[in-house]
Parts: sequence; structure tokens; C-alpha cells
Amino acid sequence: MDRLDTLRVFLRVAELGSFTRAADGLGLPKASVSQAIQRLEAELGTQLLHRTTRRVHLTADGSQLQQRAHDLLDDMEELQGLFRRQTSELSGRLRVDMPGGLARNLVIPQLPAFLAQHPALEVELSATDRRVDVVREGFDCVLRVGNLDDSSLVARPLGHMHIVNVASPAYLAARGVPRELADLDQHALVHYVGTLGQRSPGFEYFDGQQYRSWPMRGALTVNNADGYSAAALAGLGIIQVPEMGARQALREGRLVQVLPDCVAEPMPVNLVYAQRRHLPRRVQAFMHWLAGLLADELQAARPP
Repeated sequence: MDRLDTLRVFLRVAELGSFTRAADGLGLPKASVSQAIQRLEAELGTQLLHRTTRRVHLTADGSQLQQRAHDLLDDMEELQGLFRRQTSELSGRLRVDMPGGLARNLVIPQLPAFLAQHPALEVELSATDRRVDVVREGFDCVLRVGNLDDSSLVARPLGHMHIVNVASPAYLAARGVPRELADLDQHALVHYVGTLGQRSPGFEYFDGQQYRSWPMRGALTVNNADGYSAAALAGLGIIQVPEMGARQALREGRLVQVLPDCVAEPMPVNLVYAQRRHLPRRVQAFMHWLAGLLADELQAARPP
């Protein structure tokens, strides 16, 4: 077993958390898998895995090696395919993350066509509102909505999502339709925070010069997009969401737009990925496809 094969074994053990499952998946004896990991740890002079009776966990050094090993194997695949004439022949694993709403409503419905063009690709799609760690968790690229806070990543701007204020017809029938900001004192806002316990900024709007927040009461605070939309549909208050996510409910009359001239700042949308000398072709192809898929949905960046 050469060093690259040993790294493949290590990655499979790390992914599955089990020597037995990794051996079964690779078609190798369990003893061969265990010996390969022992040799790798001896060569590197560090422990890569914590072994328990139930599961195998990566050590801190193991987590660092996991990403470097992925990069090394990706580079080897790129090198092997460098002079292929059929550039559409993409293969290997692609791990991506994006907000759940975008995955559910836009990306996954179109994904069969992309995979039909590249049948040798395997996509691992994480759909969560949580800010994943791109490097530590081994993501090839992440579609991120909102302001970026990690300058160590490469960001490819795609555009901005327009925000709308919406509420359910039942809520508006009970509370009335707000016509100006002062009317919001008689209304409820469903508060959205990234982590429960954080303080919600309130109702966000542009005053002609800058974006501000109008403090509002509200009985409910949520920390994910599905709960946020569900709260508005249940009549619990006003929410401020990307128009794309509310479009179907607006079309069907399950939500109604309010205060269209007082909307929050458009949300930037970026593809982010780790710094690398050469980005694998499969990652480039997926990002190009995803950018094209979103092009018609995103408004170009412009001042308010």
C-alpha cells in the first residue's frame, strides 16, 4: 500500500468513524486498515485518531491532516487528468454547504441535470443555517448569505438578495396593515438571531442616508430560516426575508408584503472556499454552475 492509498484509508476511517466500516467500504481486511493507520501515525510521529470501543474520533492533528490529505489527493487527480481532452469528465467527491432554503427550493431541484452531465461526481450537500468551518470541516466551497467574517477565505461575490417585509393575512386582519414606521409600535416582530440569547436588532430599514433599526416587541425569537417563515405563516408577526424565499407564499396569498419602501439592507451572497494554489476542476465547475443558477435570482450590488 503506497502513501496515497494510506491517505485514502485514513480519510475513509475519519469519514466513517470506524475501522470495520472503512475496511468493508474499501474491500480490505480490517487488520490491513488498522496497520495502515499505525504506519501513518508512526511516519508522522503523532496520534491521528482516538480509538474507543464504539467509535473512532479525529485528534486535533488528525483534523489538520484530513484537510491536507483531501487537498493532496485532489491535486493528484488534477495532475492525472491534466492532459485529458474531454474536460467534462469530472469525478470525485464534492462537499458543499448552503442555507437550507436555497438548497431545498433552488439547488436540489436543478441538481439532477448537473449530475447527469457529470455522472462520476459524488456530492455531499450540507444544508444548514449554521456557519460551518470551511477548512476544519473539509468543505470544498460554501454558499454564504450575509456578511462575511473570515478574511482567511477566498470570496467570490455573486450579488445581493432583495429583502421584503411580510406577514400573514390573518395577522394583518387582526392588527391592521402598517402604513408607516410609527405604526410598527402596534405590531409584533418575529425576531431572528444566529444564536439564541443574542439580541435582535429589531425592524431594519433605510432612512434615506443609512440603515437603521426600529425596536419592536415580539413574543417569539427563532434561529433558523424554516422556523422564521413558519412563524409568519402562523400569524405570529412580521418578518424580513429575502424575496426569493417568500415568493411562492406571496404568489399564493399566504403572505402579504408590507411597508415596501422600508426594507432592510440587501444581503450579500458569496461563494467562499479555502485558499489554494489550484482549485480542483470539479469545484470550479460546480461553482460556475451554481453562479449561473443564481444569476437571475440576485440583484447586482448597488448603493441604496
